[in-house]
Amino acid sequence: MHDRETFVLTFQAADRVGIVAGVSGFLAERDGFILDSQQYADLEAGRFFMRLEFTAGGSRFPSLESIRRDFAQIASRFEMDWSITDRKSRLKVIIAVSKSSHCLNDLLYRWSTGDLPIDICAVVSNHEDLRRLTEWHNIPFYYVPVSAQNRPEQEHAVLALMQQSNADLLILARYMQVLSDGMVQSLRGRCINIHHSFLPAFKGAQPYHRAHARGVKLIGATAHYVTAELDEGPIIEQAVERVDHRDTAEDMIRIGRAIEARVLSHAVRAAAERRIFLNGHRTIVFN
Repeated sequence: MHDRETFVLTFQAADRVGIVAGVSGFLAERDGFILDSQQYADLEAGRFFMRLEFTAGGSRFPSLESIRRDFAQIASRFEMDWSITDRKSRLKVIIAVSKSSHCLNDLLYRWSTGDLPIDICAVVSNHEDLRRLTEWHNIPFYYVPVSAQNRPEQEHAVLALMQQSNADLLILARYMQVLSDGMVQSLRGRCINIHHSFLPAFKGAQPYHRAHARGVKLIGATAHYVTAELDEGPIIEQAVERVDHRDTAEDMIRIGRAIEARVLSHAVRAAAERRIFLNGHRTIVFN
């Protein structure tokens, strides 16, 4: 049974009695066999979230197109925001970078080994520094310089590339530019950033140097969705490492880079596997 096609159903809706029964009954009527199911009810918000993997369990199992068409009736009854995808379908992404290579290099490595179920359509950058690394992996590299004068045109070029590539997600892998409100709105829920968080007092330049000067004992990173509020979007993944007085600013930078790369790749994997749900200013991330 595990050799058969597997599909992923995700949805959220206003919480009410009968949702799970409706979904499981729908699949049972079509010989759908549930392989994995995770759900969460946010009692404060009155919202219900579910991710379910299923496959064919018998001869009555229809095509993916038929399942989507028929499920629309259930979705309409419960006013769901939903999708059904083939588990093998890969998330199409564009990666935006500046000069730092650690996050891009980690994503490229995990992608090249098949560890990340994504298709990297392109890498865009406001610098030429990472062209060689990108093109070594046979991925198109687009140099799109940005200044105060050409920012609207530069952002339009990135959005146009996403549309042409049919990309699902823009990954800011240490892309050291602030997106305009217009671009953020265009990419709501489709743009992930990595930030050296757990250093909230040290935003801006040289955060690890200032953290070292203050004698912090924990450093970390946060992957989050991008919103109009700088580095304040819904959190997807976080991690920290302990440091002490023996660690120099350079040690913290080294440790921080490893954390940033790990956290970003985990967030991208969760997105690729359709495990993330936006819930206001928070996220629901199923394991």
